[in-house]
Amino acid sequence: MLRTRHGVTVLFALLALLLTACAEDSSGGGGGSESAGGGGADDGPIKIGAVLDITGAGASLGVPERQTLELLTERLNADGGIDGRPVELLVEDNQSAEDAAARAIGQLINQDKVDIVLGASRTGPSLAMRPVAESSQTPMISLAANQAIVDDAEWIFKTAQNDIVVMEDMIALAEERGWKTIGLARDASGFGEGVEETLTQLGEEAGIEVIITESFAPDATDFTAQMVNLRDADADVNVIWGIPPAAALAQRAYSELGPSAPVMQSHGIGNSVFLETAGDSADELIAPLGRLLVVDQLPDDDPQKPIIQDFIDIYSEAYDGDEPSTFAGHAYDAFQLAVQAFTEVGTDKAAVRDYLESVDGYVGITGVFTMTPEDHSGLTNEAVVPVTIKDQDWQLLTGTAAN
Repeated sequence: MLRTRHGVTVLFALLALLLTACAEDSSGGGGGSESAGGGGADDGPIKIGAVLDITGAGASLGVPERQTLELLTERLNADGGIDGRPVELLVEDNQSAEDAAARAIGQLINQDKVDIVLGASRTGPSLAMRPVAESSQTPMISLAANQAIVDDAEWIFKTAQNDIVVMEDMIALAEERGWKTIGLARDASGFGEGVEETLTQLGEEAGIEVIITESFAPDATDFTAQMVNLRDADADVNVIWGIPPAAALAQRAYSELGPSAPVMQSHGIGNSVFLETAGDSADELIAPLGRLLVVDQLPDDDPQKPIIQDFIDIYSEAYDGDEPSTFAGHAYDAFQLAVQAFTEVGTDKAAVRDYLESVDGYVGITGVFTMTPEDHSGLTNEAVVPVTIKDQDWQLLTGTAAN
């Protein structure tokens, strides 16, 4: 079963929390999946809710994530579902807005009675969803990057690489190449929060410092002022931390100024939208990215290679030759982890939470996951590899300390 819903009403996160409390009071704390943290029914469809950035600034992330979830749901149901039970997918578009994301998760939990929530695509909406999932004791697997999403969380997990593991590789590359100063232009949303501080902290031991920080809105289209300031600061390397299309437009603006300092981009650029928008300006930049983009260049003994290649094959067949993005891979991993949990422990929410927290060695698209009570991301910096771009194509950067 598959149902996709769009056009989420924009309300504040507080309203979503109040709705959660009201729904719990009106239900009287009854059994089944309707009660907070309660056990799910043992028959009927298993309900997977998803809150994604399908429209707005995060659309280049959310659309392939939705397509992935739809594809995997259809294939799973065609194969008999989970222990004979079909999976019903309910998708909400948060319009790339935090308040809409909070409202959407409240809808999925309180009215649709989902067994788990996947999403959101970006950090800000995911952080807005977190208190609703925690207060209702509903497992949630975010597809976004910032470590704050899972810090000290009980019911929240995530499948995108933590931003800190990406920055560890950035500092390793900077140290190897003798870059001592960094200029930073970052997304002003939750995705960019803490980047300056983390880069500074990681770079201290290597004598690397951030000498200028500029910010931009995730839906910005003009980056002239920020890029002029980066150029004039004359750092050894400049970091652009954002997602497409903004990250690509910033790259173009930087290139048009003709500066000589190299550029590193974040793991937020891993899709074709970035390549198409940035064009030739992206050549020779460096970014720590997931293996999906360079699967054909991986050694045959890489444990992720066959998993990634199979996903590319089924996605391309379903979507007229289009290849999945990094963000589609985040959705793939979240869906598979949820299915594994339901297969092993059923739909009791507490049991699903406990299962996710004990995942050990799951080989996915994004990396090899080992969750613990202290780590609800489960990925190390081995989940990214250094990638450059040549002739608008991804190239594995070999022979580096970060590789």
